[in-house]
Amino acid sequence: MRRVRYVVVTSLDGYIAGPNGEADWIVTDPDVDFGELFNQFETALVGRKTFEAMVKAGRTSMPGIRFFVFSRTLRQEEYPQVTIVAEQAKEVVTQLREKPGKDIWLFGGGALFSSLASEGLVDTVELAVMPVLLGNGLPVAPNLAHQINLTLTGHKLYKKTGIVSLQYAIK
Repeated sequence: MRRVRYVVVTSLDGYIAGPNGEADWIVTDPDVDFGELFNQFETALVGRKTFEAMVKAGRTSMPGIRFFVFSRTLRQEEYPQVTIVAEQAKEVVTQLREKPGKDIWLFGGGALFSSLASEGLVDTVELAVMPVLLGNGLPVAPNLAHQINLTLTGHKLYKKTGIVSLQYAIK
């Protein structure tokens, strides 16, 4: 079965975006191999707010990765380059997990993570922790239905920028 991996950038105080969706605080470390990261996935799950930020930035796709956008308000005919999932999120994700292929990237955002994790549909939480405190913003995991316990499976320090990468399996 394919794994669903919540791979996300966060501030040290646990925000994935600023209060108005800002991401200007995210730095790129030259030692991060983005090609290797992207090659681990062929499917991405995206929430509406994250997708709208992608649309605003003019980046609604990645080569070789099929996007499923979870939204009750977006219309499929307006975004033919992605698959809009308006209902039955649990069933859609379960079907995707059962298909052969690479892991599934839960790309964003926090509300989608909280919803899918509450259904037992997320396998890992992988954070790139930026050395910044935002004080407010969009949390990594808003409104969780219950506590989720994690087991550390890996970590890496990027000394040039101070980014810390943490990988956890969901128990």
